[in-house]
Amino acid sequence: MLTYPQIDPVLIAIGPLKIHWYGLMYLIGFAGVWILGQKRAQKPWSPIKPETIEDLVTYGALGVILGGRIGYILFYNFNQFINDPFILFKIWQGGMSFHGGMLGVFIAMWLFGKKQHCSMLQLTDVIAPLCPIGLGAGRLGNFINSELWGRTTDAPWGMVFPNGGSLPRHPSQLYEAFLEGVVLFAILWLYTSKPRPTMGATGLALFCYGCFRFFVEFFRMPDAHLGYLALDWVTMGQILSTPMILIGAWMLYRAHSKAV
Repeated sequence: MLTYPQIDPVLIAIGPLKIHWYGLMYLIGFAGVWILGQKRAQKPWSPIKPETIEDLVTYGALGVILGGRIGYILFYNFNQFINDPFILFKIWQGGMSFHGGMLGVFIAMWLFGKKQHCSMLQLTDVIAPLCPIGLGAGRLGNFINSELWGRTTDAPWGMVFPNGGSLPRHPSQLYEAFLEGVVLFAILWLYTSKPRPTMGATGLALFCYGCFRFFVEFFRMPDAHLGYLALDWVTMGQILSTPMILIGAWMLYRAHSKAV
């Protein structure tokens, strides 16, 4: 069994001002999109210019934050929202959904595309290879916060989390950081290293993330207030990831079949 590293979730505290590791991970994700987006926007096939990346990141950040919060409430805490609609604004209680954030980004790119006179899918193809930076960093933030830990295990790399009881658990946050961050970044960066048909990168990102998330859910502990939704093993994360896998596969097929 490995020892869980006791890391203070608060990186810096100056009086009442506190900077949390989790918040820093969001900044790392947005900074990664901005820096690498500048590089990608210089490619001759890019639909946008480097000087527009700052606005793109702003739109994307709003999509992630608003979509992530609204998605969490609708997908994971809807019953409580019905009883207390103001829970939507109680962000200090935590709660963000990747799937909600993803939908928020799609809406943000649709709006930004109208401004830039290009399609939403052209823009999502640009940012798809960059998003894994934020995904991986966010999972590291979950690990530092000792949240979203895995199911109990007797594997030698199991850890006893401060908020997870006395039994060792899968460090599923690290599994996700590796698959959704490192592996997904490598796949998408290599795939987009040369011109690809529109919606190819978006489709590949949806398909790979959906597969990775569906797999890791077998090791991740489901939300306590939801539990398993079917067959004693199906989780909300798997239900939300299934359309991503199907839509991503269809988009990838359509992109390349039209390009032939």
